[in-house]
Amino acid sequence: MSAGYVLVNVEPGSESSVHEAALSLDCVTDANMLFGDYDLIVKIEAEDMGEIAKHVVESIRSIPGVANTKTLACAEM
Repeated sequence: MSAGYVLVNVEPGSESSVHEAALSLDCVTDANMLFGDYDLIVKIEAEDMGEIAKHVVESIRSIPGVANTKTLACAEM
């Protein structure tokens, strides 16, 4: 199992709706609103990093209000 964190910037005023939409996705195991450079952090778990990338592109980035994302892959040692 692989995990990744996605830092998300959203359009002003859409923080709550993006947070709720992210939490409703099956691949998302946790999501929290942030203060600072990013508005939201989302944890995704999947079989491998390819699946995580697919979820980011097809699911997270397609949520209305998402402006941009930055994905951090967890090290597998």
